[in-house]
Amino acid sequence: MRIESIHIENQNKLVRDYRDNSEMIMGHFDYGYSDPGIYANRLKEINKRTYKRQQLTDVLRLLNQEWDAPETTFNNIERLKEEESVVIVGGQQAGVLTGPLYSVNKVISIIQMARKQEENLGVPVVPVFWIAGEDHDFDEINHIFLEKQSTMKKYKVSQRVIDKRSISDVELERSEVAQLVDLVVEQLPETKHTRELRETILHCLQKSTSYVDFFARLTFQLFPDDGLVLVDSGNKHVRKLESDFFVDIIKNQSEINNGVYNSLEKLRAKGYSISLDVSLENGNLFYHKEHERVLLTRNQEGNWVGKQREVILSNEELVTIAKQTPEKLSNNVVTRPLMQELLLPTLAFIGGPGEISYWSVLKPAFHALNIKMPPVVPRLSFTYVDRKVAKIMEKYQITSDSAINGKVSSIRNTWFRDKMNPPIEETVTEVKENITKVHEPLRNIAAQIRSDISDLAGKNLQNLIREIEFLEKKIIRSLEEQYQKELDEFSMLENVLYPSGLQERVWNPISYVNQYGVDFFQEISNQDYSFETEHYIIYI
Repeated sequence: MRIESIHIENQNKLVRDYRDNSEMIMGHFDYGYSDPGIYANRLKEINKRTYKRQQLTDVLRLLNQEWDAPETTFNNIERLKEEESVVIVGGQQAGVLTGPLYSVNKVISIIQMARKQEENLGVPVVPVFWIAGEDHDFDEINHIFLEKQSTMKKYKVSQRVIDKRSISDVELERSEVAQLVDLVVEQLPETKHTRELRETILHCLQKSTSYVDFFARLTFQLFPDDGLVLVDSGNKHVRKLESDFFVDIIKNQSEINNGVYNSLEKLRAKGYSISLDVSLENGNLFYHKEHERVLLTRNQEGNWVGKQREVILSNEELVTIAKQTPEKLSNNVVTRPLMQELLLPTLAFIGGPGEISYWSVLKPAFHALNIKMPPVVPRLSFTYVDRKVAKIMEKYQITSDSAINGKVSSIRNTWFRDKMNPPIEETVTEVKENITKVHEPLRNIAAQIRSDISDLAGKNLQNLIREIEFLEKKIIRSLEEQYQKELDEFSMLENVLYPSGLQERVWNPISYVNQYGVDFFQEISNQDYSFETEHYIIYI
């Protein structure tokens, strides 16, 4: 295994400035992330606060027992009872078959940071993965992509979910997921790991009742040795733990939302583009009514109202709900980070580019609750390159920087044009210009006779041009057939290394587990990485 670091071009401006510690953006965070001293300072701040450690560990033990977590997980849960213990947290939705590679890469990041900071600080640092079970967009989690016939094809669970219930509340239809598993495994090349992979997935599936269960069980199969602790944000036991925190958020809603709104306006005035929908009426909480999540806003009377007026609650009524039936509430993108912070002794939060962008507006929300935003650490980013792909890169002298930054397409086009001698496009353009010029006297004569003859002459020229273009396409297609093997190799490079974006945003881990075994990502996590490195290529 060889590991190489590279620079990613065309990054989001905000993320680029954040990585560069630009003054333009750093004032919107309470901490940087690259200075080692900030974690000792953060630890001091955490030590001044109190947490529901006994209740937290009871709930975490209950959840992780349901998912048959390894013993290392329960050892870490027990360590969270210690007053000086802290967590590194990050999260993602419960994608089918774990979702895209970036979910696994985020787990690796959390494990790495926890390991480093425990060594540096000398206190227990527990890796925690926050499964966003309260999210409700089933279409975002119900599919994976695999390469098939030189393209990336989507394979989707056929189960339908027509309401907006939280993913934690969606009952998994085992037969539908099993069909997807069989279909996906059929597309994979047969290896010595394929049979075990299928059996492992189906075993996890048979013991799961929800997509969160399925995600959690598969994740523990990939990372059994690192003491990873999983938490489902949509679980009713977690919601009960959050009861008092919901009350705090409700009581400080106005200051939270106004602060976020003003922060977003300031960032946009600086030229930053942030995909966050914020208005002065936002309530930043969901109310669960008949299995659907209703996003709440605040009206002029101070009531909490559904967008379609499905529900109208006074402030007092919502506080009562938070105290007595907190499972009827959940957080949105603004209040979820606050809930994580209130629930967990968070040394640092691990986030992707999109999360760093929207966290940049949240500093006033944390301050509204008299707490600081934790250090926000960009997650580790990987591209995996096997020997076959590496050989093709070498064959066409394509550098890793070019491949990962999406330049294979232009390299392929240049390579293919070089095979056209003389160049077809230029030759066709010249022929069309010559035909148009030679044809001009005929069009002039036709124009002097009658208008319909003039029109006929124009159509005649169009037909001649069309025939030339038809011949051009035939020539190009013939050349494509002649060099089909080479063009397929370029397509493979694009699909593997830059399938309309970074590999980790499209590819699923199952391909790599099938090729290298269930221990593959555990081996990746055992390496040492720097969080200041933008992107790693791992040659396997």
